[in-house]
Amino acid sequence: METNTQYIDLSRFQVAPSFRGRSAITVQLWWLVQDWLIRLSPQFMFGWRRFWWRLFGAKVGEGVLIRPTAKVTYPWKVTIGARSWIGDHAELYSLGPIEIGNDAVISQHVYLCAGTHDYSKIDFPLVAKPIHIKDQVWIAAGCFIAPGVTIGTGALIAARSVVLQNMPSAMICAGHPAKPIKERSDNSSSIMA
Repeated sequence: METNTQYIDLSRFQVAPSFRGRSAITVQLWWLVQDWLIRLSPQFMFGWRRFWWRLFGAKVGEGVLIRPTAKVTYPWKVTIGARSWIGDHAELYSLGPIEIGNDAVISQHVYLCAGTHDYSKIDFPLVAKPIHIKDQVWIAAGCFIAPGVTIGTGALIAARSVVLQNMPSAMICAGHPAKPIKERSDNSSSIMA
């Protein structure tokens, strides 16, 4: 049954001038650098990739490992703590800020989505919502992290989980949507002195 009700009119959609955080030229230049200088770089050139991410404004800690196929929309909205890993084909959709703590693992094909649209408005405006990944978090392969989510220190998000709300510290979380399943054990006793 057809109605005359209109939910979205994309002819009214506009990106606010300051939304991207940099000029359109800088955004386009970043996308070229990412596709030609980063994606095609050999696996071992972690320093090269850190250099480019930092040059375009990302705050990248010491020893961070970024794989060549990892992508970030706006690096100037990203902070990554020391020794963290960003896996193959991970995507940091950084319409809003994305903060990743120290010793965190963002595995292959993870999608961190820090932006959405306001579906309640006919012009379908963009909405940025920050994502916070705390220290020592492991987000396993293929997970989706929704806008506005915080994942607590030491949490483990199981492969292919869909995280739509905050997850507590030191818990193994899994599912569609993800829920805390059980406590994550403390590995410090297994470290040899």
